[in-house]
Amino acid sequence: MTAATATTATADLPPRIRMLLQAPVLPTLLRLAAPNLGEAAARVAFIACDAVFVAWLGDDALAGVSLVFPLFLVLQTVSAGGLGVGVAAATARALGAGRMAEGRTLVGAAAALALLLGLLCTALLVPLGPALYAAMGLDGAALAAASAYGAWVFGGAVLVWAMNLLANAVRGTGNMAVPALAIVAGEACHLILSPALILGWGPLPQMGVAGAAIGVLSAYGIGAALLLLWLRSPRALLRLHWTALRLRRAPLAAILQVGGPASLNALQFQLQTFLVAGLAAGLGTGAVAAYGAASRLELLLLPITFAFGSALVTMVATAWGAGDIGRARRIALCGGAIAFGIGLVFAAAAYLVPAGWMGLFTDDPALVALGGRFLAINGFAWPFFAAGLALYFALQGAGDAKLPFLMGLGRLAIAAGGGWLAMHAALQAGGDPAGALFAAGAAASLLFSLGIGLRGLRIFRRG
Repeated sequence: MTAATATTATADLPPRIRMLLQAPVLPTLLRLAAPNLGEAAARVAFIACDAVFVAWLGDDALAGVSLVFPLFLVLQTVSAGGLGVGVAAATARALGAGRMAEGRTLVGAAAALALLLGLLCTALLVPLGPALYAAMGLDGAALAAASAYGAWVFGGAVLVWAMNLLANAVRGTGNMAVPALAIVAGEACHLILSPALILGWGPLPQMGVAGAAIGVLSAYGIGAALLLLWLRSPRALLRLHWTALRLRRAPLAAILQVGGPASLNALQFQLQTFLVAGLAAGLGTGAVAAYGAASRLELLLLPITFAFGSALVTMVATAWGAGDIGRARRIALCGGAIAFGIGLVFAAAAYLVPAGWMGLFTDDPALVALGGRFLAINGFAWPFFAAGLALYFALQGAGDAKLPFLMGLGRLAIAAGGGWLAMHAALQAGGDPAGALFAAGAAASLLFSLGIGLRGLRIFRRG
């Protein structure tokens, strides 16, 4: 379908959907991403400040939480960047094709999925957590901290699923401002409540790592409540009706077409961090604490890239649903270029202020030096990885997630399996095992980005 034909065909669509299909690409992408940048700032504050707050409790607490936190980010990423992206893509494609009733059904299915999957995560991760953390190398005070933190954050998993799936349902309508405001409001609560409960300010009890976890859950609880209120209001383009709160085959299949492979890929992204943290734990508590602190700078790249990724999914999916493949290609290229620039900023920070970053978490010279080694090795890969992630989101908008899943599986295998081999080879040769482990992760990210780029060329050249 040509752009002119698409313009004619969308005359009866809501104004927001027509804007997604007809307005200039770059200004529209920036306009959609702008509220998400506020959300990204909240995510950045969450990732960075949570570690700073926990570091007040000592290296054992930081080590314990550093092992659990990547696993929690698996939950966050699978719900937001996995099934959540499936919700946004399916909703946007339905609206791009003018199927409003289908869009309302998808919102109800998303809410039902959030409830079901949240309860399932709690049932699995709360009882199994302590044994898992011990198997990954923690013991003593570090294991106790991990167990306490994990019991709380995974006990409230339904709040994480609810906020992220409902946020993506709203994003699929082209509205980025409401999810961003809900998430920023929740994070403001976290930034106040978490240190207050960790240290016991005023009348509040001193709860240590449990207080940090409750602060985290407060962010998701506030965000989910605000999104639910919006979806029940007359102002929502797609209102949530309680009668639609059920799982039916058609909407579930539409969500899982992208959301299923995307969830597995999102799982791989964060599972890599978790497994590498486990490998680092084999080198001692100091090593996993240093890795946990240093890798948070890389983790900060994800929510900022996601700010553009969310807009890319909605814009590409809407254009794809309307049959305008040429516009989808232009959107994907624009998003990839922006993400590459974001990655350059993070790479510059890794090379210019490594000691300053590590100094936020520890004053131990050995930990600062080890964390700086991670930043020096991995910083080079970040611009390419960010561009690859942007194209990955664009492919999801086009309904293509299976091959990117296989590429993500390869990234995980190289980072974890290759990292294990490299680390043990370095140990046997008397070399630098931590550096070998970090280098495997950088190589995995570069190869993933190359594969995603080649896939994008094939899918979007049809327009």
